[in-house]
Amino acid sequence: MNILIKNGLIVNENKQFEGYIITEGEFIKTVGCGEFVGDEKLFDRVVDASGSYVMPGVIDDQVHFREPGLTYKADIESESRAAVAGGVTSFMEMPNTSPATTSFDALDWKFDKAAESSRANYSFYFGASNTNADLLEKLPIDKVCGIKVFMGSSTGDMLVDREATLSNIFQRAPIIVATHCEDNNTIKNNQKELELKYGELNATHHPLIRSAEACYVSSSKAVELATKFNTRLHVLHISTAKEMSLFDAKPLAEKQITNEVCVHHLWFSDEDYVLKGNFIKWNPAIKSVTDRDALRQSVISGKIDIVATDHAPHTLEEKMKPFMDAPSGGPLVQYSLLSMLQMTKNIFTVEQVVDKMCHNPAILFQIDRRGYLRNDYYADIVIVKKELPTLVTNESVLSKCGWSPFEGYTFRNSVTNTIINGHMVYDNGQIDDDFRGMALKFNR
Repeated sequence: MNILIKNGLIVNENKQFEGYIITEGEFIKTVGCGEFVGDEKLFDRVVDASGSYVMPGVIDDQVHFREPGLTYKADIESESRAAVAGGVTSFMEMPNTSPATTSFDALDWKFDKAAESSRANYSFYFGASNTNADLLEKLPIDKVCGIKVFMGSSTGDMLVDREATLSNIFQRAPIIVATHCEDNNTIKNNQKELELKYGELNATHHPLIRSAEACYVSSSKAVELATKFNTRLHVLHISTAKEMSLFDAKPLAEKQITNEVCVHHLWFSDEDYVLKGNFIKWNPAIKSVTDRDALRQSVISGKIDIVATDHAPHTLEEKMKPFMDAPSGGPLVQYSLLSMLQMTKNIFTVEQVVDKMCHNPAILFQIDRRGYLRNDYYADIVIVKKELPTLVTNESVLSKCGWSPFEGYTFRNSVTNTIINGHMVYDNGQIDDDFRGMALKFNR
């Protein structure tokens, strides 16, 4: 399609301006300032974006879409539909499925499955394990977004916490190593102490079990290894003020060690466990107000590089189990952009949201021609109508799990249109289920 988007407030490259965008096929042809002057009949579709933000599509660098093996919770089709409804045009999916993505056969299976069913663009992490370091140097680095290392909060062969094994992985990795950092020994000791003190534990104890110290011990180890071996390190879902001492606020292009914060760690605090309980149980845990406010400030200062979701659905039945039996994680892709824009009233600027959710993922992962509104870039565009409220109900949730930690909340704005590769995939509540995204390409 050839699309004209006119009269929108374009947010791109740290600027806002009234303007228009013309797409031609898969790509952006023109990003123009001011009013469009020309023949609108030349276009297959004209979108009047008056009163709306027009911004690059969101690139989410951490999701769990549960396929294969856990598809009763979610799958690539259902979660990519939720993603495009939220303005997410590209995602990078994690390897802890069943089977885990720790072999080339498993990796190829995911790419083939996404080609069949994903409404958004996609890539997949390769999972490092205790036994597959010899495969890392053979990875197709133009196709695979990164190598995921669970330095805690995993089981079996994917829990990599022996220093010799970690050193081997960090030394041999040809691309970004993305880490989940929580120290298992600290977590186990915390749990034992709390059980002795309180007996039966509940969700309010989660940030005490998976404490700030558990995160810092592991994150500092990852930074130490990356510094030693000159590894390109990306520390996922930072959740504490203390961890911020490990990172710099210099320009992203100059960084060898980067990080990500997730929406739930910016939105919620430990005060919300009383009301939300297991529905905000994530690993790493949502922590104190002090931690949350430090993370917000680090987004502003540039110490934090990317905002993502760690979208990880579980069924409602699973989440309603007693605290110790309930799994960690929840759905977020459908409302991640709206939640961040909600915080632009008094915390972030809209330009900062676009920088952390669109521009920086493209820079950090070296994604080919995405993340910006530029001529000859792929036309991945989201339109957000300002002051058009979005009420979150379980019925409105498109993730297969059918619930949201934001249930009952009304966001100030609404995603009205999501364009991917020049195609109108989401249009005022309707998804084009005939469309399929494409595999991301990395310029490495």
